[in-house]
Amino acid sequence: MTARILVVDDIPANVKLLEARLLAEYFDVLTADNGYDALAICERTQVDLILLDVMMPGIDGFEVCERLKESPRTAHIPVVMVTALDQPSDRVRGLKAGADDFLTKPVNDLQLMSRVKSLVRLKTLTDELRVRAATAEAIGVETGLGAAIGDEPGSVLLVDGRASSQERIVRALKPIADVTCMSDPQAALFDAAEHPFELVIVNANFSDYDPLRLCSQLRSLERTRFLPILLIAEQGDDDMIVRALDLGVTDYLMRPVDANELLARSLTQIRRKRYNDRLRASVKQTIELAVTDGLTGLHNRRYLDSHLKLLIDRSVARGRQMSICMTDIDRFKLINDTYGHDVGDAVLREFANRLRTAVRGADLACRYGGEEFVLLMPDTSAETAAAVAERLRMTIEEQPFRISGGGAPLTVTASIGIASLLPQGDSPDTLLKRADNALYEAKRAGRNRVVAAAA
Repeated sequence: MTARILVVDDIPANVKLLEARLLAEYFDVLTADNGYDALAICERTQVDLILLDVMMPGIDGFEVCERLKESPRTAHIPVVMVTALDQPSDRVRGLKAGADDFLTKPVNDLQLMSRVKSLVRLKTLTDELRVRAATAEAIGVETGLGAAIGDEPGSVLLVDGRASSQERIVRALKPIADVTCMSDPQAALFDAAEHPFELVIVNANFSDYDPLRLCSQLRSLERTRFLPILLIAEQGDDDMIVRALDLGVTDYLMRPVDANELLARSLTQIRRKRYNDRLRASVKQTIELAVTDGLTGLHNRRYLDSHLKLLIDRSVARGRQMSICMTDIDRFKLINDTYGHDVGDAVLREFANRLRTAVRGADLACRYGGEEFVLLMPDTSAETAAAVAERLRMTIEEQPFRISGGGAPLTVTASIGIASLLPQGDSPDTLLKRADNALYEAKRAGRNRVVAAAA
């Protein structure tokens, strides 16, 4: 794993020490000796993580962190405060300023490196989602990423073997979250997979169960893979913390638990979960738009090209039949020229609606381009395809198209060409070409008819 890490400290010896540790792990290291330089570096170059001292001249680490989190360009950069301050109130202040962690000097090397690697992994994932979301916005997709993260209560699952600690944690989190408590780790695993929790807190106080097993299982399940996990461990149990971070645990706390720190860390994880969920939703929306025709809502040519190959390969491997229909609206140019393109678009939308109602559940309708549409019919013989195509043709012809705006209904017809998969197989291009030739024959024979291609 490689990443660019910025070390910010006004004491040269501290900078050199951290730099040496990071270089030994093959990280790229940048340095700054004050907050202003740190902010300038983050604005002009890519930084993957910041190790930030608190007590510095000019502006202190708390203000640097607040400014970083206020800027859309730098808000996503993880910040670890590394400082001599050791009071719970200092940690809470740092976490509220937006820091991802607060480590007190002298820092345990193994724990520091595990934390750095864990945060870099999270940053890499978030960066990938941010790039895709930025692409969505560049092509005009409304992602909603600029909206504020909601402050409604979070949904937290607490896995804790003791009723007394459950009660204390629930009380501490009451201002920000609704907490579900469970004492059985395996039952909690199923509950986490079935419900939309925003954070799982695992208290490592079980006498007969390894809490890291639950953490590992949560990371292994598809439904809980990206669910934040906050581990509560015994003071001094550094080995467990290091292993937990390697497994993908998102954050940790040491006992005795400070209620304010628990609240601050939990709130950070809930907000990050909501932000990343929003990123993933925007990516999913982008993918859907990339394969969907914006006018008709059918799948587009890009999706057809990829999906047709899969259907052909599957049909050949299973020895199944397959057919396709290529249909074209008759004299569509005349509709556009006579009534205008807005009416033409309305006809295309209505045609797509009728295509959806005429086809079977397993069939796939796509807009091929212009006024041409393609219907993919797996497990379908040429005879059945002809019957489906004829039903579609009649659906188009028999009911006039009513166009909004008060104009007279339009009589629309369609020509359809059918091609079926050859027993020895076909390429997508040859199958489409045969259907296109059959469509051409239907047009040449007078339109408003179905023609099947010769085998």
